[in-house]
Amino acid sequence: MAFRPRRALAVFWKDFLDLRRNPSLLLAMAALPMVLVVVPIGVVWTYVHNPDDPGLRVVALYYNPGLPLGASAARYLVERTLLDWFGMFLVMPVFVPILISSQSVAGEKERRTLEPLLASPVTAAELVMGKSLASLVPAVIITWVAFALLCVGVDVVSWPLGEGLMMPNALWLFGVLVLAPLFAFFGNGVAVLISARVADARTAQQLSALVVLPLVGLVAGQVAGFLTAGAAYYALQGAVVLLLDAGLLWASIRLLDRERLLSRWG
Repeated sequence: MAFRPRRALAVFWKDFLDLRRNPSLLLAMAALPMVLVVVPIGVVWTYVHNPDDPGLRVVALYYNPGLPLGASAARYLVERTLLDWFGMFLVMPVFVPILISSQSVAGEKERRTLEPLLASPVTAAELVMGKSLASLVPAVIITWVAFALLCVGVDVVSWPLGEGLMMPNALWLFGVLVLAPLFAFFGNGVAVLISARVADARTAQQLSALVVLPLVGLVAGQVAGFLTAGAAYYALQGAVVLLLDAGLLWASIRLLDRERLLSRWG
């Protein structure tokens, strides 16, 4: 059956309206971005508040023993914080789609609203496209808004350093414009696959959320100084996630096949 974009958009619009009627889900979607914006701004403020603190140089020398004597330790630590937090920030575009997609597939199964949708002429590809857009669009918009707030907050609190705007930089722009949509699709794909296999949305969310643990582990390695991340590192991450996205898309279309689902849940 031919792919009809209008049917995919109809699925997207239905899920989008369902999302607006779920205040607890909207609150959960807002909580993580708030933390990921407020925490780094607070850390930057602690460095800028007293830039001549001798303790800052001790910390800076731990990360970079070759830091020149005349270099500003506060400036270095602010830049280091923003680099390390970049990896943590990428958890957001993975996690937000998990919240939405778990509800849109397993949640519909719980509410017994998926059967009428499967009985309609919509194809598996249209179903995957519509439900993916319903989680990807809010996730990417939330990520971009959070990034804008982060840039404003960091630039305001770091202004006393007197070295111009620190955000956005090229790495962060690459992250929010290129990596964030790829990571969002990855989170969505994992949640769709797991949601099609489990009985309720809560279980789907809990299992899907486990995929963020490797990202958090990599960030912990950066903060501890065991891992040095830069543009090449994140470009490699993006290439790997792109390949995973292609595999997840193929698997989702196969798993959300109407006949397959109806026979399994019938």
